[in-house]
Amino acid sequence: EVQLVESGGGLVQAGGSLRLSCAASGLTFDDYAIGWFRQAPGKEREGVSCFSESDGTTYYTDSVKGRFTISSDNAKNTVYLQMNNLKPEDTAVYYCAAAPASEVVITPMAYDYWGQGTQVTVSS
Repeated sequence: EVQLVESGGGLVQAGGSLRLSCAASGLTFDDYAIGWFRQAPGKEREGVSCFSESDGTTYYTDSVKGRFTISSDNAKNTVYLQMNNLKPEDTAVYYCAAAPASEVVITPMAYDYWGQGTQVTVSS
């Protein structure tokens, strides 16, 4: 059974850092694109960062470029999102997700499996 379990969210002051983790079971990153999405109150779910091990590409939404880094550890079957220089506008519920694709996809509807979400709150 495919399962994605997230951890690492919390409360942080502006300028601080958090590292989100998503432990995957029932799948391998060779066969899936892995994405981090977020949804803030009153806003649509948006792609934050996506990674495809198959083609070696990454995607970052413009607002997080230079601040966030996606990575994976195949031995641990875990994907990470390192978030630095956090801003209040980064406050959202963050989700990791897996899409059965061999390339980066950024649309949420392409993702079949989702984690439970973890709250990230950035105070000013």
